[in-house]
Amino acid sequence: MSITFHMKRSHQELVHAVMRDLEVYRRAVGALTLGWYANPYSGDWDELDDKGWAYLQREMLEEPATHLWLRESPSATTGYEVLYHGRLLDTPPANDMTVVSFILPTEYLEEHGPKRVRELALELAAELPFSSGHAGLAFNFPESVLGTTERIRDLSFRYPGLDIPQVQFDSLAIGTRVNGVHWLNFLGQPVLGALGGVEGLRARLRSPDTTVQELDGERAVVTLGKWPEAGDTERGHALPEHRELARVLEPWLFLGRAPFDGFSEADMRRWERRFLD
Repeated sequence: MSITFHMKRSHQELVHAVMRDLEVYRRAVGALTLGWYANPYSGDWDELDDKGWAYLQREMLEEPATHLWLRESPSATTGYEVLYHGRLLDTPPANDMTVVSFILPTEYLEEHGPKRVRELALELAAELPFSSGHAGLAFNFPESVLGTTERIRDLSFRYPGLDIPQVQFDSLAIGTRVNGVHWLNFLGQPVLGALGGVEGLRARLRSPDTTVQELDGERAVVTLGKWPEAGDTERGHALPEHRELARVLEPWLFLGRAPFDGFSEADMRRWERRFLD
């Protein structure tokens, strides 16, 4: 499970909200669950003990821009993680965004249920002035390791509800566009306004399993069903609610990215448009 938010704000405008969200996440998963952090200077994983937390707090509060990668274990390929790219956005390029992503293993979803995961996503969203965001099932892999997406290419077409997250790279180009369609879809400005606000969005979505909830600050979250679904094209499970929302959001979707490792240009366009074609 990935819960991700894009924000058109510089790091120092967001630092206190992000730090509060980090505490929200730690309360939800256990204060000791995040045990390691990537040291940007040594390139190694360091233990997230009291000394490590003190270092991260100084880094967050004092630097004009910073990057964090926290995880359960340096050797874990799945589990609990937090990724944060806090940028200085007072200069071009205009499509840069600050991004934060909270990762949960599917075991957390199975143990606590989708209602709790949705509540956590809403609690995290409440702190952030997001332009867009999403939560749902996703492949989990370190973006810095080449060749990973090549191994999930075929699975990505069979299970369209599984996102292929590229948190760092997407945040360098997404701007205020929307990064695909997911179980939970957080919409802020300007996209929500262009859709006619909450009522305009509700009028376009007819699926009985889709809900549109208004949030503070001219924002909304669209929920596609009670549970996040992976879909399965081989069994005819094509996720019609996702397709309906994708058609509504098509003018504002983040399309045209560079291909993932192991994907041709045609593969990439097919994957990006999997709910549209």
